[in-house]
Amino acid sequence: MRARFEERIAVSDQPIEVSTSSVEPTPVTETKADKPKTDWFGEARGILWLILAVLGFHSFIAKPFYIPSESMMPTLITGDRLVVTKYPYGWSYVSPSFHVLPFIRGRVFGRLPERGDIVILKPPQADTDFIKRVIGLPGDRIEVRGGTVVINGVPVKRTPEAPAMIAIDPNVPCDQPQVAQFRVSGPDGKAYCAIPRFRETLPNGRSYDTLDLGYFPDIDDFPAITIPEDRVFVMGDNRDQSADSRVPSYRNGLDGPVPFENIGGRAEFITFSLDGTSKIWNPISWVTALRGGRAGTSLHPARAAK
Repeated sequence: MRARFEERIAVSDQPIEVSTSSVEPTPVTETKADKPKTDWFGEARGILWLILAVLGFHSFIAKPFYIPSESMMPTLITGDRLVVTKYPYGWSYVSPSFHVLPFIRGRVFGRLPERGDIVILKPPQADTDFIKRVIGLPGDRIEVRGGTVVINGVPVKRTPEAPAMIAIDPNVPCDQPQVAQFRVSGPDGKAYCAIPRFRETLPNGRSYDTLDLGYFPDIDDFPAITIPEDRVFVMGDNRDQSADSRVPSYRNGLDGPVPFENIGGRAEFITFSLDGTSKIWNPISWVTALRGGRAGTSLHPARAAK
């Protein structure tokens, strides 16, 4: 009996090996049915809503605008980027980013612009955008004599000022025959276009600068007309280089007063301006091409003190 007990103890004194290996889980193979599917319809719908939101904002609230020419110098120069609001005068077929409804006439919530407003508009004969200043309103008797605007028989006040010193760069080369004679070297040693400047003040007291390159009969004289109802007379601030209401359509002008419904919005302020040296492939040039001092400039004309 004792021997059997001792044998049992001896057996129990042996070290017990415990396996630390765990049971390997059975791998689960992910099937195509388990993978989340791309909702292509939902993705397309999201992109569509985004596009519609951007187009809606551009068409009815505001949009950016690029100045491609010299017709509004010195107020606006080639390379300026600005914001144009769409709602100040109501909406018409030219309000949308794409003029797709030309058969719809008139304006919704229409309100005439004020003399001196800078507006974008669509010429009656072309599907593009012009930017000009509103000079005459419906019912006005307007003419131009020797470069001086006459509204309802009263010449618009026109005061000579120091020449506009516009820096010469790739966007403003100042190399056209009419302006090349005004190239000068400034006190800083840089090249400028020093163009004769006049301060013009409209009957409502709003004033702004204009440029005058000299006397050109075909544009500095315009016979008196009465502006028809629902039309406005517009001009560029660079009076001798602007295809505006004084210029016939065969010379790319507006051929007289423009229908009110052709106005697409009002210019508000400059966001930034580029001198024409930027390159898409060179991000550093995006900064070095910026013109200093133009960002944030208001495009609402000043009002003369009463």
